[in-house]
Amino acid sequence: MKVAANRYPQEAARVLREEPQVRASVTGATLNFDSKRRQAYAEVDAEAWRHWAEGVKNHLLMHLDEYLLQAEARLTQNGVQVHWAEDADDARRIVAEIARKGGVRKVVKAKTMVSEELGINPMLEGMGLEVLETDLGEYIIQLLNQPPSHIVGPAIHLSLEQIRQLFHQRFQTPPEASPEQLAAVARSLLRDGFLKADMGISGANFVVAETGTLALIENEGNIRLSTSAPRIHVALVGLEKLLPRFSDLAIFLQLTARAATGQRLGTFVSLIQGPRQPGEPDGPEEVHVVFVDNGRSSVLADLEAWETLRCVRCAACLNACPVYRQTGGHAYGYVYSGPIGAILSPGLVGLEETKPLPYASSLCGACFQACPVRIPIPKLLLTWRNRAVAEGLTPRLEAAAIQGFALAMTQPWIYRLASKALRLLPEKALDNSIVPVIRAWTEGRAGLKPSQKSFQQMWEAGEV
Repeated sequence: MKVAANRYPQEAARVLREEPQVRASVTGATLNFDSKRRQAYAEVDAEAWRHWAEGVKNHLLMHLDEYLLQAEARLTQNGVQVHWAEDADDARRIVAEIARKGGVRKVVKAKTMVSEELGINPMLEGMGLEVLETDLGEYIIQLLNQPPSHIVGPAIHLSLEQIRQLFHQRFQTPPEASPEQLAAVARSLLRDGFLKADMGISGANFVVAETGTLALIENEGNIRLSTSAPRIHVALVGLEKLLPRFSDLAIFLQLTARAATGQRLGTFVSLIQGPRQPGEPDGPEEVHVVFVDNGRSSVLADLEAWETLRCVRCAACLNACPVYRQTGGHAYGYVYSGPIGAILSPGLVGLEETKPLPYASSLCGACFQACPVRIPIPKLLLTWRNRAVAEGLTPRLEAAAIQGFALAMTQPWIYRLASKALRLLPEKALDNSIVPVIRAWTEGRAGLKPSQKSFQQMWEAGEV
């Protein structure tokens, strides 16, 4: 996916100005998800679960080379063909070769963020293949030629009315069709796709190194069909998506579902051990697992950012974030949005390409409280901000303003002089954003007036 993260400030402002329904739709959906997550956490000893999950993932990442080799051996024993992709070009080449060798003409896809990261759909369509997204939200945004706006709910930025209009234009459904009617139309179209597909592409929530098991969580049943109906199944898996032991799944499946949607467990959980065996009536003839690096090794080697790789892609941090809630995910300009995107994207594609994202936060800490694997997102946001400053990526005017503020706060005479100068500004100076350095701050606040006295003067006069 093309990186456009440096346009975050402009895109966020545009969405707020031109697409107010996005804010309404995203706010409603994320508040609902977050409320359910809180209720689901309250049913269990969530803190104990979160600490345990953090420890398991830390152990995995510290021994990732060993577990990747173990996973490869177990998968191979199970009849799975294992591939390694260093970057997006490698991954696309591998998938294209599998499709060519298999004589593939039609592809069905389960929701997988790593396929968005790798640009799999455009590549397959460029080969002349028909590609069908089978998650309902993904199917809707595919019709609109849009990327996902959310990790779990890719179409949450759309209102029901917008989806009604889309289906009315494309499938002639009634203008006031109910959600059930819209889903029925999509289900009918997708069912035909499952029956005719030669290849199914999925991600994986987890791959168990001990047993070579692919674990996938869903609520619609489309993943189960995408991975079992076509004769070829390809799973695209980030290097970090492993678990050491099969017994680890018991908690991770529950914790991920609770964090993502507030469910005790996903409606469907598929545990895939390999291709169809002789005598078995169902399942694919071939199963391929493509382990994808694409910058993950660099993140793992980073002495601070490595904790980001604990992420299980539940989107709990997006649902809890008051900043993400205002614009949805498209403004972030890359596959991963919200708090996790703000700390993962700089590691994957570089800080120079994503420098505004770590600043897209109030540092309220809600993301950390929601995260099922306790990624210290606020701390890492500050890490990337510090690096942006150290690398000279801060805008000159902003850097000069910060230096001036630091000087004023450490030199009393400059502070007193600056305070007096502010008090001499016209009454509406701040409201009219005459001072360019603080324009972004004043634009969102009304009724600001410079005080005519300093705090010290008011204190000495007994006014405070």
